[in-house]
Amino acid sequence: MLTRPRWLLHLEGAAIFGLSLIFFIRGHFGWGWYALLFLAPDVFMLGYLVNVRVGAALYNLVHTSTIPLCGLVVAVALPEPRILPFLLIWLSHIGFDRLLGFGLKYPTQFRDTHLQRV
Repeated sequence: MLTRPRWLLHLEGAAIFGLSLIFFIRGHFGWGWYALLFLAPDVFMLGYLVNVRVGAALYNLVHTSTIPLCGLVVAVALPEPRILPFLLIWLSHIGFDRLLGFGLKYPTQFRDTHLQRV
């Protein structure tokens, strides 16, 4: 297993998804928001209507964990608890995508990702 990076990346996605759900549950946040916003990052796939380069850039912008993780640090440090549920939903979406094998996109075509060819 440790010599199969693809499976490790799926496992990492599962861990991110699971932990973000645990924190969401422990925070007693509204499941209505979760249901409404879970797929919101996928709206950025509309960038592919412009061209592949714009589509990949917009998709990758909202499908990397950097922004929501930095946001979580800021939300906890300030503290600004009102943004926590939105950041956890965003992070859980990213983790779920990785768990399913969807990765960041290359600007060649939508199916070319850092994890595999979908």
